[in-house]
Amino acid sequence: MYAVMKSGARQYRASVGDVIRVEKLPADPGEKIELDEVLMIVDDESVEIGRPAVEGAKVLATVVAQEKGPKITVFKYRPRKRYQRHAGHRQQYTRLRVDEIVV
Repeated sequence: MYAVMKSGARQYRASVGDVIRVEKLPADPGEKIELDEVLMIVDDESVEIGRPAVEGAKVLATVVAQEKGPKITVFKYRPRKRYQRHAGHRQQYTRLRVDEIVV
């Protein structure tokens, strides 16, 4: 059994016991959260698709860690104009462990 859920602007496929990395959520490590925007649930013999979300379905998860992704280098350059800009960015993520999928 797995569920396709939405968190932020992205969709994730999650089964019970999976550890997934989503965009940063305002929660502390060890805290339990529930994600209620479930778009699809696939069981062994049935598929339930929401329009746009499945009614009453939610994914219960535990926050494992708050972390940063790899550093991205942004470099802008215009030839023959003496223009160079250099910047870096690290996206913040929340690592979740899926505990239960409630239908």
